[in-house]
This record gives sequence, structure tokens and C-alpha cells, in this order.
Amino acid sequence: MSTQSKAIGTVHGRTTWPSRIITFVAVAGPPVGLLVAMGTLWGVAAGPVDLALLVAMYVICGLGISLGFHRYFTHRSFQARSWFKVTLAILGSMTLQGPVTQWVTDHRKHHALSDQPGDPHSPHTHDGDTWVAGVLGLWHAHVGWLFRTKGMERGEHYGRDLYADRTIRMIDRLYFVWVALTFAIPFAIGYAASGGSLERGLQALLWGGVLRVFLFQHSTWAVNSVCHRFGSRDFPTRDESRNNLAIALLTFGEGWHNNHHAFPSSARHGLLRGQFDLSAWLVRPLERLRVIWDVKLPDAAALARRRAPVG
Repeated sequence: MSTQSKAIGTVHGRTTWPSRIITFVAVAGPPVGLLVAMGTLWGVAAGPVDLALLVAMYVICGLGISLGFHRYFTHRSFQARSWFKVTLAILGSMTLQGPVTQWVTDHRKHHALSDQPGDPHSPHTHDGDTWVAGVLGLWHAHVGWLFRTKGMERGEHYGRDLYADRTIRMIDRLYFVWVALTFAIPFAIGYAASGGSLERGLQALLWGGVLRVFLFQHSTWAVNSVCHRFGSRDFPTRDESRNNLAIALLTFGEGWHNNHHAFPSSARHGLLRGQFDLSAWLVRPLERLRVIWDVKLPDAAALARRRAPVG
């Protein structure tokens, strides 16, 4: 890491060993648990309850990241009532991507130094134009950074507003409660829906818990890796951010990453016609219900000014 990047908010010289161990469990646990569960429950097909839990919890917890951790807590794209803020913080924590303060401070530094030295998860981190350097860069941006640069920025430079919030500090301290809850909920629903079958409860935990966490983790990480390598650029930016439809579909609009880097504070990432953005679709009804307010959106003039030809 360069001297410049160390001077810009870095609190820890490296990712701590406890953080690496917890990250390893969060990253390796879902696929290992999935393989074990598949071996144990081999031949048992998923029922409608299992599939419903997979979809419902993927969407609900995923919105905790997209609408909550990212658009609200990181970029303050809108203001929200206290109960909704707490809900978003808990749902985001249930994705096993780390506590609120860790996720937000890492992401704010990503924007401050996007694709430059000091960016926690840029795929453009290895010298050379060879395919090996490209693969290593993608690996770092997707998973490798979790063990090298994750959680180094948990200080006031990038998180003063969060550390001043007593509620957020409390939610962070209860992080492992939300981790337990993310698996307990599908198990309890599957167990109850089957009339008390332990096997059905575990099957629901597999689909609505383990598999769901695994799928959404990699979808989110693909924003860091894929969306800084592959896709289109509708707006000129100083980094290599790209728009990618497939990732946008999986992450409720986060894949419109070039749009986001052009207008970081916008509550809508799908800024152009036909760009699917589920999180943005929820903003309007939430605003009408007065759950959120002061929603930040670029107007047509701002979009026209920024949308210059990209070479």
C-alpha cells in the first residue's frame, strides 16, 4: 500500500487475524455447509417452502445491502425513519458481509480511491497486461481482498457519522445475533410448516439459509470484480467502473456500477431507460409513505451533462 493511501484514513496496517478467521468462516462456511447438507439430504427434492424461502430471504436480506448498507448508510441517498434504519442495518448484517461500520468504511474508501493505489478491492491491482495479472486482479477484487484489506478503514475518517450513532454501534455489537438469525429463521419456518419435522427444518435451512447466503455473497462480490472489468460505460469516470446487466439483475440494481460511480449519491442506479433497479423501484412508495425523505436523484440536465462519449 502506498504512503498516500496509508495517510487517507487507514486505521489498521493490515487485516487482523480475528477478522481473517471470521471472514474465512463466512466465506468458506456456506459452500462447505452446502456440500455437507447436499450429501446428507441427497435425493430430497426442494419443496415449495424451501424455494419460497430462498427467493424471499435472498430479496429481503439483499435489499438490506443494496438499499441499506450501500445507498442509505454509505452514500446517504435519502433520510429514513429510525425503525426503518434499524431494519435495513439488521437485514444487511444477515447477509454475512460484515457489520455496518466495516462494510461502509471499506466502501467509502473504495470510492475515494477507486481503481487507484489504496482501493480495498480493485481488480486492477497487479502489474502487467498478461492474463495471469488479470486473473489475479479479479481474484483479489472478488474474494482475496476479504483476507488482505477488509476492515482496515474502521475509523472516523470514513465512518464518523456511524460511530456517532449509538443505535448503529449497538447493532454492530450484536452482529453475531443477526448471523444466527439468518439461519434460524428458515429453519424455524421449515420446521413449523412441516408440522415439526427436523429433516424439513434442516432442508429449509439449506435452501433459505446456506445456499441463499452463498449466492448473494458472490453476487455482491461480483460488483467489485466483474463490474470493474466487464460491461459498458454510459458515463465517463476516473475509474474503470462498468455497467453489467447480469450483475444488476442479481443485486437489485447494483450492477449499474458505472452509473453509480458517476452519481454516487443517487438513490437510483438504473439511470437510463430499461435498466432494472429493484431498490430504486421501492424508493418512490417508501417516500410516499413518508418512511424515507430527501431522496437524491440526478435530473435530466445532470444526466445529459455527464453523458459524454466514452472512449
